[in-house]
Amino acid sequence: MRDGAFYLGVGFLFTHELDAMRNNEWLVLPIVSWLPPDIAELTFVLTHIPLFAILVALIASPDDNVRFKTKFWLSTFLVVHGILHVAFMGHDNYEFNSWVSDLLIFGGSLCGIVYIFLSKNKPST
Repeated sequence: MRDGAFYLGVGFLFTHELDAMRNNEWLVLPIVSWLPPDIAELTFVLTHIPLFAILVALIASPDDNVRFKTKFWLSTFLVVHGILHVAFMGHDNYEFNSWVSDLLIFGGSLCGIVYIFLSKNKPST
Protein backbone atom coordinates (compact mmCIF):
# COMPACT_ATOMS: atom_id res chain seq x y z
CA MET A 1 0.00 0.00 0.00
CA ARG A 2 2.86 2.37 0.83
CA ASP A 3 4.52 2.04 -2.58
CA GLY A 4 1.10 2.15 -4.25
CA ALA A 5 0.44 5.52 -2.60
CA PHE A 6 3.84 6.75 -3.75
CA TYR A 7 3.42 5.70 -7.38
CA LEU A 8 -0.11 7.07 -7.49
CA GLY A 9 1.28 10.35 -6.14
CA VAL A 10 3.89 10.40 -8.90
CA GLY A 11 1.10 9.76 -11.40
CA PHE A 12 -0.84 12.71 -9.98
CA LEU A 13 2.29 14.90 -10.16
CA PHE A 14 3.20 14.00 -13.74
CA THR A 15 -0.41 14.45 -14.89
CA HIS A 16 -0.60 17.74 -12.98
CA GLU A 17 2.32 18.94 -15.10
CA LEU A 18 0.23 18.29 -18.21
CA ASP A 19 -2.56 20.30 -16.60
CA ALA A 20 0.01 22.97 -15.67
CA MET A 21 0.63 23.54 -19.37
CA ARG A 22 -3.08 24.10 -19.93
CA ASN A 23 -3.20 26.50 -16.98
CA ASN A 24 -0.06 28.53 -17.76
CA GLU A 25 1.64 27.71 -14.45
CA TRP A 26 4.83 29.54 -15.51
CA LEU A 27 2.93 32.83 -15.11
CA VAL A 28 2.66 32.15 -11.37
CA LEU A 29 6.02 30.56 -10.55
CA PRO A 30 8.39 33.11 -8.98
CA ILE A 31 11.34 31.36 -10.64
CA VAL A 32 10.21 32.16 -14.20
CA SER A 33 7.25 34.56 -13.93
CA TRP A 34 9.51 37.58 -14.42
CA LEU A 35 10.55 36.33 -17.86
CA PRO A 36 8.61 37.17 -21.03
CA PRO A 37 5.71 34.65 -21.19
CA ASP A 38 7.01 32.75 -24.24
CA ILE A 39 10.50 32.36 -22.70
CA ALA A 40 8.98 31.41 -19.33
CA GLU A 41 6.83 28.74 -21.00
CA LEU A 42 9.79 27.28 -22.90
CA THR A 43 11.93 27.31 -19.74
CA PHE A 44 9.12 25.65 -17.75
CA VAL A 45 8.74 22.88 -20.34
CA LEU A 46 12.42 22.21 -20.97
CA THR A 47 13.45 22.14 -17.30
CA HIS A 48 10.99 19.29 -16.74
CA ILE A 49 13.01 17.00 -19.03
CA PRO A 50 16.08 16.71 -16.77
CA LEU A 51 13.93 16.99 -13.62
CA PHE A 52 11.78 14.01 -14.58
CA ALA A 53 14.77 12.04 -15.91
CA ILE A 54 16.62 12.51 -12.62
CA LEU A 55 13.54 11.59 -10.56
CA VAL A 56 12.90 8.42 -12.56
CA ALA A 57 16.58 7.44 -12.29
CA LEU A 58 16.59 7.98 -8.53
CA ILE A 59 13.33 6.07 -8.04
CA ALA A 60 14.78 3.20 -10.09
CA SER A 61 18.17 3.26 -8.36
CA PRO A 62 19.59 -0.14 -7.41
CA ASP A 63 20.54 1.40 -4.04
CA ASP A 64 17.77 0.81 -1.48
CA ASN A 65 18.75 3.88 0.52
CA VAL A 66 18.66 6.17 -2.53
CA ARG A 67 15.24 4.82 -3.53
CA PHE A 68 13.81 5.28 -0.03
CA LYS A 69 15.17 8.82 0.37
CA THR A 70 13.90 9.77 -3.08
CA LYS A 71 10.44 8.41 -2.32
CA PHE A 72 10.37 10.13 1.06
CA TRP A 73 11.51 13.53 -0.21
CA LEU A 74 9.35 13.41 -3.32
CA SER A 75 6.37 12.56 -1.10
CA THR A 76 7.30 15.51 1.10
CA PHE A 77 7.43 17.68 -2.03
CA LEU A 78 3.92 16.51 -2.98
CA VAL A 79 2.63 17.80 0.36
CA VAL A 80 4.53 21.11 0.09
CA HIS A 81 3.40 21.43 -3.54
CA GLY A 82 -0.25 21.34 -2.43
CA ILE A 83 0.45 23.97 0.23
CA LEU A 84 2.13 26.19 -2.39
CA HIS A 85 -0.91 25.90 -4.64
CA VAL A 86 -3.14 27.03 -1.78
CA ALA A 87 -0.78 29.97 -1.18
CA PHE A 88 -0.87 30.99 -4.87
CA MET A 89 -4.64 30.71 -5.33
CA GLY A 90 -4.98 34.46 -4.85
CA HIS A 91 -2.41 35.27 -7.55
CA ASP A 92 -3.87 37.17 -10.51
CA ASN A 93 -2.52 34.61 -13.01
CA TYR A 94 -3.56 31.47 -11.09
CA GLU A 95 -5.72 29.44 -13.47
CA PHE A 96 -6.09 26.08 -11.68
CA ASN A 97 -9.80 26.41 -10.99
CA SER A 98 -11.32 23.09 -12.02
CA TRP A 99 -12.07 19.98 -9.99
CA VAL A 100 -9.62 18.07 -12.21
CA SER A 101 -6.80 20.47 -11.35
CA ASP A 102 -7.66 20.21 -7.66
CA LEU A 103 -7.78 16.42 -7.88
CA LEU A 104 -4.34 16.28 -9.47
CA ILE A 105 -2.76 18.73 -7.03
CA PHE A 106 -4.36 17.62 -3.79
CA GLY A 107 -4.61 13.95 -4.74
CA GLY A 108 -0.83 14.01 -5.02
CA SER A 109 -0.56 15.73 -1.65
CA LEU A 110 -2.78 13.12 -0.03
CA CYS A 111 -0.67 10.32 -1.53
CA GLY A 112 2.45 12.03 -0.16
CA ILE A 113 0.91 12.17 3.32
CA VAL A 114 -0.08 8.49 3.13
CA TYR A 115 3.41 7.46 2.00
CA ILE A 116 5.11 9.49 4.75
CA PHE A 117 2.74 8.15 7.40
CA LEU A 118 3.23 4.53 6.28
CA SER A 119 7.01 5.00 6.14
CA LYS A 120 7.41 5.77 9.84
CA ASN A 121 9.56 3.10 11.44
CA LYS A 122 9.48 1.00 8.28
CA PRO A 123 12.53 -0.48 6.56
CA SER A 124 13.54 1.22 3.34
CA THR A 125 12.27 -0.04 -0.03
